[in-house]
Amino acid sequence: MTLALEASQLGKRYGKRWALRNCDLGVPEGSVTGLVGLNGAGKTTLMHLAMGLLKPDEGSIRVLGEITGPNATALISRLGFIAQERPLYKSFSVQDMLTLGRKLNTQWDQDLAVKTLERLRISLKMRVGKLSGGQQALLSLMMALAKRPQMLLLDEPFASIDPAARRDLTRLLMETAASEGTSILISSHYIMDLENTCDHLILLAQGQVKLEDDMDHFMSEHKLLIGPRDDFEQIAARHTVLQAGHTGRQSNIVVRLSAPFADSRWTIQDLSLEDIVLAYLDPQNVQPEQSNSEREEVRQ
Repeated sequence: MTLALEASQLGKRYGKRWALRNCDLGVPEGSVTGLVGLNGAGKTTLMHLAMGLLKPDEGSIRVLGEITGPNATALISRLGFIAQERPLYKSFSVQDMLTLGRKLNTQWDQDLAVKTLERLRISLKMRVGKLSGGQQALLSLMMALAKRPQMLLLDEPFASIDPAARRDLTRLLMETAASEGTSILISSHYIMDLENTCDHLILLAQGQVKLEDDMDHFMSEHKLLIGPRDDFEQIAARHTVLQAGHTGRQSNIVVRLSAPFADSRWTIQDLSLEDIVLAYLDPQNVQPEQSNSEREEVRQ
């Protein structure tokens, strides 16, 4: 499998605190990959390392086959990046932003930019500062897409925007992935949006990769089991228990199945992506980290 982004033993620290350490991960080429984790997990640091805005203290990171860095100008031209702050010039008109984009990017697609904004009902005459939060988010995405990037990195693109704007933004991303084959990495707290958008998932916790997997496989092997409490120890011995609740004679267990499960005494229910991610991020969850070989097995 070809990787659009690959990190090996990646580490970055600020003073004595490690924001990322011993990170091995990969974003498959052509995939839409979700990057999830609590605040401080290292998501933004990973994005900045990928863009060459930060330098690793340990390990390496490659994007589109190249080592990133401030002097990798040819690589940067192949990437689209939207930071959390959405750095737009608020005093500019939308037309001014397009002019700036055209002058700064050799592969700029003006026709795509204009037609996309027209479809989104964003006037070229409007001042950027007068646009709603959702419109500014869509303008930022359009500015990145008009570069015709091979890879798109989005840091919290759904933050502070209304449901209609999230729907439009998600639609744009899906259209881009389908029509252009662009590799997309999305960091977001809006886990429900990722479940409907992504086909690959990376979970960060305390600066390390907790889990990396294909989305369909990830969803299929995590289940809620409801059954007799007396069988709990047997379940825990065979499968990875992420969360467990007991009431009288009944147990409710969030598990990662290590093998197919069928037992008439137990009810098996699907879980949402949000349920699963929150189970992994539960402070009570002390499951061991995956080894590098296990992550490589998942990736292959």
